[in-house]
Amino acid sequence: MGWREKSERAKSLHRPSLKNWARDGLASTFPAYESYILSNEEAYCSFKIKNGVVMDTRLNVEDVRKEGIPVILEGDTPPEIFHKEYEAKCIPVVIRNIPYGVDNPSRRPSSSLSSCQWKFQEEKKDCDDMHDNLHTESDDSYARNNEWPAIHNWSLSALYSNPQLRSRSFKVGEDDDGYSIKMKLRHFIRYLESNQDDSPLYVFDATFDEDRYAKRLLLDYTVPKFFDEDLFRLVGERRRPPYRWFLVGPQRSGTTVHIDPLGTSAWNTLIHGIKRWVLFPPHVSKSVVKGYREILKGEDDEAIHYFTTILPRVKRRAASVAEAALAGAGRLGEFENFECYEFTQYAGETVFIPHGW
Repeated sequence: MGWREKSERAKSLHRPSLKNWARDGLASTFPAYESYILSNEEAYCSFKIKNGVVMDTRLNVEDVRKEGIPVILEGDTPPEIFHKEYEAKCIPVVIRNIPYGVDNPSRRPSSSLSSCQWKFQEEKKDCDDMHDNLHTESDDSYARNNEWPAIHNWSLSALYSNPQLRSRSFKVGEDDDGYSIKMKLRHFIRYLESNQDDSPLYVFDATFDEDRYAKRLLLDYTVPKFFDEDLFRLVGERRRPPYRWFLVGPQRSGTTVHIDPLGTSAWNTLIHGIKRWVLFPPHVSKSVVKGYREILKGEDDEAIHYFTTILPRVKRRAASVAEAALAGAGRLGEFENFECYEFTQYAGETVFIPHGW
């Protein structure tokens, strides 16, 4: 049985009621949407209702550094700054360049920025200029020696040709009874490269470390120093819930909007490709976030449908409710203080999502 038959079987088990996975033709319309999203104007977006007024904002990277959500930090930011100013305040953050070996100032040579006197109030640009002035060849060498092997080992071609991984089975979904549906990595990569599905299967595996070959993936990265406080470690490896995942996905794949369980925060590092995010603060109600009223009969609510159809409807409804409230024709209700933030994560960036978001 080849990769086509394997993927068709996995799809029929994962969503048995969906007979045509390409019914909406999103494979042909997605390129235009992707081009629009990847334009500079859509890099970081926020949509808010504040004091009854709609604020629909587009920010470039430099603007986000100063005032946006998520906040953008460089990988050489001291961890104490991250913990005090962002993690403790439940502020989402994008941290750049961690996989390239620049995530921990305490491990860098004395010529690096760790020798500077850091103050949170200093403008980030001043710190960037200071880093440029102190940049040396030894810094480059240090970063190269401490970059994650995943940078080289997790490209599709490297994964496909890896003799220890290509025949290992990874989770690509669940059946109606909650049992895992798995595909061999070599079959999945062939599917990834060829599928025309609206919302394709994707690898989202939390048990790879239980396979004696697949667990070698653990050697390809290190937990960044920003996230070395792990309370679940205290209950022991056998008793702790799932806490690390290996993800591989085609275009148009993704998870539905959700909150991470057990009050946990999460970090997600992207090694190759791009990933689109939408974040809602904890005070926005679940019914609004899920867009239950915006989904028409027969429509899908997978991630790609959420971004292209449901989320724009949620925003339009929010704007309409706000306009009516300003005119004295109604109240904001569940859209009072509505906020959402969209952005694109690029390779080498690590996203930190605080609990509740």
